Amino acid sequence: MPKFVAARGCVSRKIFLYTGMTVIHQRTTTDEELVRETLAHPDRYGALVERYEAKLARYIRRVVPLSDDDVKDVLQDVFIKAYQNLNDFDGNLLFSSWIYRIAHNEAITLIRKRKHIVRFAPSSDAAQDEELDAGVVEAIAADDDVEEEVGRRLQSEQAQRILDELDPLYRTILVLRFVEQKDYREISDILRKPMGTVATLLYRAKKQFRQKAEQHQLSGDV
Repeated sequence: MPKFVAARGCVSRKIFLYTGMTVIHQRTTTDEELVRETLAHPDRYGALVERYEAKLARYIRRVVPLSDDDVKDVLQDVFIKAYQNLNDFDGNLLFSSWIYRIAHNEAITLIRKRKHIVRFAPSSDAAQDEELDAGVVEAIAADDDVEEEVGRRLQSEQAQRILDELDPLYRTILVLRFVEQKDYREISDILRKPMGTVATLLYRAKKQFRQKAEQHQLSGDV
C-alpha cells in the first residue's frame, strides 16, 4: 500500500495528496468493486473519496453542530481511517453503511472531545426492542402518509431548525432515513442497533418531529 499523505483541514482530491493515486471516474462501478480494485491498485481509492465526500459532509452537517472547518477535519479523518482499514472491510456490509458508520463515530468523537453536550434520546428496553420482528418494521415503513409528510418537511428551508431541536439520536435517524435514503438494514448497520430498535426509534423520531413542526406552525415559523 503506498504512502498516504493528507493535508489537515482539507478534503478529497483537492487536498488529499496521494502518492501515485489519481481520481478515476467510474460511475458504473459499485462501491464494493472499487474496494476490491483499491486493494489491488490503491490509486482507485480516489474514486471512493470523490463519490462520498459531498454525501458525508451533508450527513455530518445535519446531525452534529460542527463548523465547516470541523466538518473538513472529520471528513479527512474518515477517509484516512477507511483507507487504513480497507483490508478489514466486512464484505457482508454495504460499503456505504461501513463508511457512514465511520463518519458517524468520528463526528461524535470530536464533539465529545470538545466537551459538547450530546444528549441521546431515551430508548426502550433493548431486549424488548430486539423482539420486534420484521413485520413490525415493515408496518412502520409502510406508513406512507407519515413518511411523505416527514420527507417533505425535511427538504424545506425550516427543516434544519426543527431537526436541531430534536434529541440527537432522533435527528440522526431521520437524516439517515429521509435525507440519506437509507433503509432499515443500512441504518441498523450504521448505528449498530437491531432493526427492531431502529423501527422504534424512527417511530418516536417522526412523532417528535411532527410535534416540533406543529409548534413552529403555531408560532408562525413554518
